[in-house]
Amino acid sequence: MHSWNRTGVIACRTARLPPSGTALAQCEETDMDAHNKQKLPAIILAAIGVVYGDIGTSPLYTFKECFSPHVGLAPTPAVIFGFLSLILWSLILVVSLKYLAFVLRADNRGEGGILTLMSLAGRNTTPNMTTVLLVLGLVGGGFFYGEVVITPAMSVLSALEGLQVVTPLFSPYILPTAIVVLTLLFMIQKHGTARVGGFFGPIMLVWFIALGLLGLISVVRHPEVLAAINPMWGIRFFVEHKWIAFIALGSVVLAITGVEALYADMGHFGRRPIQLAWFGLVLPALLLNYFGQGALLLADPAAAANPFYHLAPDWLLYPLVALSTLATVIASQAVISGAFSVSRQAMQLGFVPRFTVQYTSEKAQGQVYLPGVNWGLFIAVVILVLGFRSTNNLAGAYGIAVTGDMVITSILAIFVATMRWGWGLGKALALFSLFLVVELTFLYANLLKIPDGGWFPLAAGSLIFLLMSTWKQGRRLLTERTSGDSIDLKAFIDALLVSMPARVHGTAVFMTSRNDRVPNAMLHNLMHNKVLHEQVLIVSVSVFDVPFVPEIDRVEVEKLPGGFFRVTVQYGFKDEPDLPQALAQCANFGVHLEPLETSFFLGRATLVPRVGSAMAFWREKLFIFMYRNSGSATSFYKIPTNRVVELGTQIVL
Repeated sequence: MHSWNRTGVIACRTARLPPSGTALAQCEETDMDAHNKQKLPAIILAAIGVVYGDIGTSPLYTFKECFSPHVGLAPTPAVIFGFLSLILWSLILVVSLKYLAFVLRADNRGEGGILTLMSLAGRNTTPNMTTVLLVLGLVGGGFFYGEVVITPAMSVLSALEGLQVVTPLFSPYILPTAIVVLTLLFMIQKHGTARVGGFFGPIMLVWFIALGLLGLISVVRHPEVLAAINPMWGIRFFVEHKWIAFIALGSVVLAITGVEALYADMGHFGRRPIQLAWFGLVLPALLLNYFGQGALLLADPAAAANPFYHLAPDWLLYPLVALSTLATVIASQAVISGAFSVSRQAMQLGFVPRFTVQYTSEKAQGQVYLPGVNWGLFIAVVILVLGFRSTNNLAGAYGIAVTGDMVITSILAIFVATMRWGWGLGKALALFSLFLVVELTFLYANLLKIPDGGWFPLAAGSLIFLLMSTWKQGRRLLTERTSGDSIDLKAFIDALLVSMPARVHGTAVFMTSRNDRVPNAMLHNLMHNKVLHEQVLIVSVSVFDVPFVPEIDRVEVEKLPGGFFRVTVQYGFKDEPDLPQALAQCANFGVHLEPLETSFFLGRATLVPRVGSAMAFWREKLFIFMYRNSGSATSFYKIPTNRVVELGTQIVL
């Protein structure tokens, strides 16, 4: 047994992994060790800056949208109380109870996110059920990216529209200012989550204090608004308004946007700091502000045009717009950093091609920057802003992706609670069915907004799902094609021992997806150069559905006859691949590599589509396009470029 600690989020004991790597140990999160034992208050402050930006800026637009023309309800006391009751109990049931109390327990050794939940739910299930859960996870991932695109556009525009409350003269400048703000936001992502979170944390602390104070002053003036705490107001709202009340849920759900980003960002900060920040600051501030807006409308129904900004006195409007703009930039940061985490997980698990990954912290493995993802999101967000132009138009697009993700999370959580928490199916269904009833109602209400912009997240989610499923299926098909024509490694070595070719000094490393077969690059090297190196390493890389693999289990080495060695390098989906560093551990098995005398032989396939294969012809073409434009194995595995030899081959799919 070996004791080990992983970058701040895990401390556990694990047995050495077998060569197959199927028995990875389960570890428990220890938040107090998170991120190199920083003090808990500092972690909570950083979590406030990154995790709660999205849900923390919902008061800017949620209550305003509840009284928008498409809902068509006047701000009467009964309607105001109904909306407040629905918002309050949505925050309690969905965020506080479902996510903070239960879903955050579904961590894969400290890491969260929809793909993490999918991998946990898919363990120890039948192949058919695993396929179903895989599809659900990919659909959820698609919805998550749809939310990532909409959130920055919605948040930044909602803040800048406060300038219209000051004077209508600012209206023509809102859109170009939003583009400038968004450009700056995506430019600073390269500095990393830690620096951004450390800078944003104090600002969001001021933001939540301001939310609470503005709301508290209004509630003190009209304390009768506190009657909306009674859930009967929400029930009465549905009884009196029926179908219109159902439509209005599409606006109420805006109060709980950001919970999926919260779950995806768990690996950056840990469960306990996120929970303490929510119950100690974020939830009280949000509720005070929502009830303050309701109290304001009881006294002045005309303020429904923008109740958030009407909470403030005139002299405070300019500073409040500035603070709101900063807060919405931070809201966007929450989902962008979540997108980086999910993208990296998807890449390691084989759902998307390789991207360039930059590690922005020497201490925290979860903090990464993906330039391709960052600028792809930026282009999509700018197109969205220019296309929809206002929060009233964007509100129609917001909500479907969020509620779709919530529903999928609840379904996957049933499997996790049943299979991994030992609850039993009855108990898991009893709890999460309660959440599903609420979330399916929200989802159906948002589906009514498809003609008004709801088509966008559905289109974005469908595109992401298509890309991820095509890549996964294409890689499987490619592996089948290459494996079908390959030669058994041990039989090949036995044949070589009978008539050994010339041996040259040094070490050759041949990368392969299956280390029981002869790599194509080795066959081509023998065919053209007719030599073998003194040491030959057949190296395969295995990525497991756990965040980290301990260094002691990084490498497995099997000695074969004739100077051949079969090497398996093992990573978790949050590990930073570094092949030369991993191979240096082969010295523990008696295999010594001199860096300047080691050559890496990589195969580079040219793919040719074929009509009548397991994939549709157009999907083959799409897969080939993705394959050609994926990142190189050289940079992904940090292999020195001057030690790489690429040998090409043509494969018909």
